[in-house]
Amino acid sequence: MLIHHKLHNKTCSAFCFLLLFILFSSCNVVKRVKKDEHLITKNTIIEDGKVIKDERINNIIIQKTNSGMNTFFGLPLRLHIYNLARPNIDSIIQAKVLSDSSKVNWKSKLFSKKQFDREINSRKNFNSWLKRTGEAPTILNETKTEKTVNNLRKYYYRKGWFNNTVSYDIKKDSSKRAEVTYNIIKKTPYVLDSITPVISSPLIDSLYPKFMKSSWLKKGEQFDAENYEKERERITAYLRNSGFYYFGQDYIRFNTDTIDTNYKVNTELKIANRSIRNDDSTTVTPFKPYKIKEVNIFTDESFANQNQPIRDSVFYKDYNLYSKNKLRFRPRALTDAVFLNKGDIYSDLARSRTSRYLNDLQMFRYPSIEFIEDSKDTTLTANIYLEPKKKYQLGFDFDVSQSNIQTIGFSVTPGLKIRNVFRGAESIEISGVAAIGASKNRTDDVTSFFDINEYGGNLRLNIPRLFTPFKTDSIIPKYMSPSTAINISTTGQQNIGLDKQTLSGLLSYNWEPSRSVSNTLELFNVQFVKNLNTSNYFGVYSTSFGRLNSIARDINYIDNDESLRDDSLPNRFSPADQFISDVLSGNTSLNNSDDDFIAVNNIEERKQRLTENNLIFSTSFDYKKDKRTNIFDNDFSIFKWHVELAGNLLSNLSEVFGAQPNRDGNYEVFGVVFSQYFKTELDYVKYFDLGGSNIFAFRSYAGIAIPYGNSESIPFAESFFAGGPNDNRAWTAYNLGPGSSRTTNEFNEANFKIHLSAEQRFDLFGDVKGALFVDAGNIWNVLDNVEDNNATLTSFNSLRNIAVGSGFGLRYDFDFFVLRFDTGFKTYNPALSGNRWFREYNFKDAVYNIGINYPF
Repeated sequence: MLIHHKLHNKTCSAFCFLLLFILFSSCNVVKRVKKDEHLITKNTIIEDGKVIKDERINNIIIQKTNSGMNTFFGLPLRLHIYNLARPNIDSIIQAKVLSDSSKVNWKSKLFSKKQFDREINSRKNFNSWLKRTGEAPTILNETKTEKTVNNLRKYYYRKGWFNNTVSYDIKKDSSKRAEVTYNIIKKTPYVLDSITPVISSPLIDSLYPKFMKSSWLKKGEQFDAENYEKERERITAYLRNSGFYYFGQDYIRFNTDTIDTNYKVNTELKIANRSIRNDDSTTVTPFKPYKIKEVNIFTDESFANQNQPIRDSVFYKDYNLYSKNKLRFRPRALTDAVFLNKGDIYSDLARSRTSRYLNDLQMFRYPSIEFIEDSKDTTLTANIYLEPKKKYQLGFDFDVSQSNIQTIGFSVTPGLKIRNVFRGAESIEISGVAAIGASKNRTDDVTSFFDINEYGGNLRLNIPRLFTPFKTDSIIPKYMSPSTAINISTTGQQNIGLDKQTLSGLLSYNWEPSRSVSNTLELFNVQFVKNLNTSNYFGVYSTSFGRLNSIARDINYIDNDESLRDDSLPNRFSPADQFISDVLSGNTSLNNSDDDFIAVNNIEERKQRLTENNLIFSTSFDYKKDKRTNIFDNDFSIFKWHVELAGNLLSNLSEVFGAQPNRDGNYEVFGVVFSQYFKTELDYVKYFDLGGSNIFAFRSYAGIAIPYGNSESIPFAESFFAGGPNDNRAWTAYNLGPGSSRTTNEFNEANFKIHLSAEQRFDLFGDVKGALFVDAGNIWNVLDNVEDNNATLTSFNSLRNIAVGSGFGLRYDFDFFVLRFDTGFKTYNPALSGNRWFREYNFKDAVYNIGINYPF
């Protein structure tokens, strides 16, 4: 009771201090507000008696309250920073320092004249920094309030409430504060009725029934000026894709009639003839569609050779290819990238697809397209100018690193890119990596300082089309920018974990059906992983060794002063392996119902899975739909789907050729049991732009990998983990789960995962931004050989073991990247017994994450 009383007093003291701080801050906000001025502390919009929270409408207000005025207990941080600055710093320094000659002489002698001047300038600079970083108080200006009223009237008018009324009310108090309320009465809305076309050009008029089928203007719907703008853009795009090269939005006008129409809008759609401006006159003529007369491709155009003559030319499938040197590309490699065809009507879509495809080739600098009109008829000549990039491009990266296994490491990554290798716009990328490091856990027999090394190489061939023996144009046409990637890589490690050697190969196809959708089919993905130093397992996974050692001592298998480690043996951990064998074969006092027996069995299962060599032969498909229009778009969604099948081909071939399974009943290829599993992942991210730099971001993720056939478990590289700066930030990477198990393994992983994140992002001051977040999720084992009930998903009841973390973050925006610092608190920890909520919600048990860019 005494402890509770002390804690209660501490809590009350902290709460009282917080209240006093807020009260002080609240009084201080009007520090720079003059006597006859008022600080705007609140804006309210009331629409037909209801308060409106819609940010789109609230953003119409010209005079917004200071940042943070309505958050953090009404604490406007930037305003307080601004108030710390002295408005008359020059006068203050003059009066308190410079005007006192004795003080100036004394300081000049003590610090030197140069240092004294530097101190004066630093005080001025700091005062200027406070003003720049802070935010001046928003002083009530009734002229701006009236402008807001007019803007609100215009907004509701554009939405169909033509007769709306908007008024405002200002409440001022004696403490130099003011609140502004805007009252809106919408009244009866107007709806669309008739749409009458008045089209001057006969050829456009004949297309009217076609291009009006998908109109934004529909009879019976409420008037919305935005739909008229969308309709103007839609009609323009349709006509420019129908050959009307000179058509533009300025030729479309809408006349609306609302006089005595009983709240209905009658619309007249007017499309004028083309105006041709000459030197001293303007000619009006009907619009006519244009056709492509010919297509010329200048393959090596540059500023340096602009005056040189054409020396090489080829006519290929109605395309003229010209070169000022010997033609370096096969004609088809370039014509496949062009969607402008001789005899076709002009199309903006074909032009934009051509530009996009030529850029995707990554062979040319700034491809450009020029159209020249034939004065004798309605035809256009398309000239495509290409400036090739350098054939060879060298790259070199150097990196210094530190990690949990090495005190310091150095790595170099050279690379070479060769363009147009086979004259078909293909490119080859050759890269390597070489790294050395000094390990933290050095043994006595290691003489060299750098005892860690890693080496590897990668060869990648990019082909700007689908490399298949079949014609695929009817399924995946060239406007989808199809491409093929063939990749081969290998790596080797020494004194890193179990010292792996890996060899992988990949054949993948990529295409983009639309601007927002991209697809990737990995037809063959082969990975071979060989562990060279499996005897070092308990050296890497020391927690497992410590658990075994503890159990061996508890059952008197060894004395308390002994260890399962025997440095005199070639295999330093053979005693540990022998202990596992004795336990599982019943040669100790443990039986299979004991918790220690189960723990030893789990350690052995994990050891076998992590030390076995892996051969993965898989096929996968990835679908991505990204609705983000640009880097400034904060109201979008991203959906990703991954599905993968591994081992089916090798399993079928093993049966067809009559291969004999090993003693465990599994097929092997080159002495390695190949993996067989099904894996799928779903990932959805949604951003909501709440206005005023406030963004709410949400992410949901689920993944499962099910072994079957030739496998009882999932390879470590294909399993899931939880925790880390981009996952549940209240746990470090690999530290969460599986399920409610209290494992202390260095790497916790499983084959099923659920993850949810929600984050509110907002401005603090300047380029510093803040965030509040909640993360939830966990990993479990399901349908594999793991038998620990706490780590497996047995039913929906297992979902009560979803871990919850919450916290706050600071981010600094460098324009080209964001530096992120997040603090995560364990809010609900499924590994705890009894009450799991808020037991570790403190800074001592918090996890601090540093990351680059946002977590999702």
